[in-house]
Amino acid sequence: MLTIYCKNTKTSRKYTEGTSLMQILGDFEFDQPYPIISAKVNNVSQGLKFKVYQSKDVEFIDAREASGRRVYFRSLCFLLCKAAYDVFEDCRVYMEHPISGGYFCHLRKADDSPVTPEDLEKLKDRMREIVAKNIPFHRYDAPTEKTIELFRKNGRDDKVKLLETSGEVYMDYYILGDTPDYYYGRLVPSAGYLTVWDIRPYYDGLLLQLPDPHDPSKLTPFVDQPKTFDMFKENLRWNIIMGLSTVGDVNEACQHGQASDLIRVAEALQEKKIVQIAEEIDRRYRESSMRLVLITGPSSSGKTTFCKRLSVQLKACGLQPISVSTDDYFVNRLDTPRLPDGSFDFDNFDTVDHALMQSDLLKILSGEEVSVPEFNFVTGLREYNGKKMRLGKGTVLLVEGIHALNPLLTDQIGDECKFRIFINTLTSTALDNHNCIPTSDNRLLRRIVRDYNKGAFSARESIGQWPNVCAAEEKWIYPYQENADMMFNSAYLLEFAVMRNHAEPILASVPKNCPEYSEAHRLLKFIHYFTPVPDKEIPATSMLREFLGGSSFQY
Repeated sequence: MLTIYCKNTKTSRKYTEGTSLMQILGDFEFDQPYPIISAKVNNVSQGLKFKVYQSKDVEFIDAREASGRRVYFRSLCFLLCKAAYDVFEDCRVYMEHPISGGYFCHLRKADDSPVTPEDLEKLKDRMREIVAKNIPFHRYDAPTEKTIELFRKNGRDDKVKLLETSGEVYMDYYILGDTPDYYYGRLVPSAGYLTVWDIRPYYDGLLLQLPDPHDPSKLTPFVDQPKTFDMFKENLRWNIIMGLSTVGDVNEACQHGQASDLIRVAEALQEKKIVQIAEEIDRRYRESSMRLVLITGPSSSGKTTFCKRLSVQLKACGLQPISVSTDDYFVNRLDTPRLPDGSFDFDNFDTVDHALMQSDLLKILSGEEVSVPEFNFVTGLREYNGKKMRLGKGTVLLVEGIHALNPLLTDQIGDECKFRIFINTLTSTALDNHNCIPTSDNRLLRRIVRDYNKGAFSARESIGQWPNVCAAEEKWIYPYQENADMMFNSAYLLEFAVMRNHAEPILASVPKNCPEYSEAHRLLKFIHYFTPVPDKEIPATSMLREFLGGSSFQY
C-alpha cells in the first residue's frame, strides 16, 4: 500500500499501486466550484489518468490555475484538429498565436478554398458530437523512431522535424478516436471535459475562444486587437523571409551550421523595424507638434534596450533624444500600495507619483529646465541628484515604463504631442503546427535569467512572483496596447535556443519540494526541444544582452 496526501484537503489515504488520479479524486471531498481537469503530483503537472506507484503529494486543480488552463487548451486544440480532419479530408490546421481572449488559427482545406460560414458550423457540430460522445484521449509511449514513423505516414512533417531534432529516446503521443497527435504536455481524460469553447471568424482565419481564467464556466470576453494582430502577421512574414516557421525548422537549420546566419538576419530585421519607428518619429516631429515619445510594454519585454537603440537611430535622423523613466517617479517605498497579502504592489499605477511626473513633463515640453528625480532602489527613496532636463531645438523626450501608455499619466498633454510605442514578445514560431508557444514564456525565462545573473532573485523567487506580475499586466498594461501608434516585437527567433544554456542550471536549482518546482520543471522540459546555440555571436547591442549580460549599453 502507498500513501496519497491530498493538498486540497490536507488529509491522507492509503491506496494500492497503480491507482489512477481519477479514482483517487473521488475519495477526497473539497470545494470544487469548477471541474477538476488535472493535478500536480509532487509539484509536477500530470493528467488525471496518471497512475501512482509510490507515495505522493497530490493537488487537484481546475482551469483557473495556469497549468490547468494549459491542459484544457492543449486538449481543445486536439479536439479542433480531430474534427477538422473528420470534416475536411486532407486539410491542415495551424494553431498560430494567442490573441483577443483566444488563439488564432488557420484551417487550410485541400483545395485551398476559403472557410465558409457553413464550413465553420460543420466543424463546430463535429466538435460538439465528439464532446457529447465523451471520446477518450489515449496516451502512448513509444521509441522516438516509431513515433516519427507514425507521423510521417500521416504526412505530419512538422512533427517529424520536431521529434527528429529532439534527441529523445522515447516520446509519447495521443490518439483521439483514430487520429494521432503530439502535444508537449498532458491532456484531459476525455472530450467530455471540453464544454466551454467557441470558434468565430477572425480576419483571414479563425479564433478559438477559451474559458475565462477567473470563471472557467464562461468564455473569455472577446476584445478585438487589430494592431496586435498586424504585429503577429509582420513577425510571420519575418519567419517566411528566413524560411522557418516551427522549432523543428529552426533546430534543423542550427544543426546544419546556420545559427550564425540566423542570428545576423534576426538582428537585422529588428534593427530595420527600429529604423522605421525612428523615421516615423522624425517625420512627425518635423510635420507636427509631436515632442513626446511614450514607450511601454510588460515585464522583460526589452523596453530599456529598445529605448537605447531607438535613441541611436533618432540621432541618426538628426534628433536629440533625452529620456526619463516612470520608475524614477516612484513614491517612497513606505507609501507604495500593497497587495492583499501585505506585500508591496510595485506594478500598481499609484506606485508612480503621476501628478508630479505629468507636471514635470508639461514644464519640459513648454521649454522650461526641470530638475528630475532618480529613484534609489536601495534606500527606497526618490532623490534629486542634480539631474536636469530641457527640451531644446531638435530634441524629443522619451518616457519609458510600464505605465507610459496609461492615459491618466499624460491626460493634460494633447494627443498631437505624443507618439506611443508598445513592446512585447510576440512569439510566432511554434513547436509544430498544433503546439503554440505561450508569448509569456519568452518573458518569464528572460526575467529568471536576468534576476539570477544580477543577484536580485533566485529562480524560485522569480517564478513565485510571476502570477502577480501577470495579473498586474492584465490590469495596468494590456488594456492600453491598442492605443499604440506603433508596436515592436522583441521576440528573437533563436531566443530559446540561446537561452537554454543559461536557463537550464538556474531552473535546475529550484527545489523539488516547493510549489515553484512545477513551473521550473515545465520550462526545463520545454527548452529541451531547442537545439542549444552559444551566445558568443549575439551582438553587444542585442535585445537579449539586457537579460544574458554583456550589453554595451549602460543600464
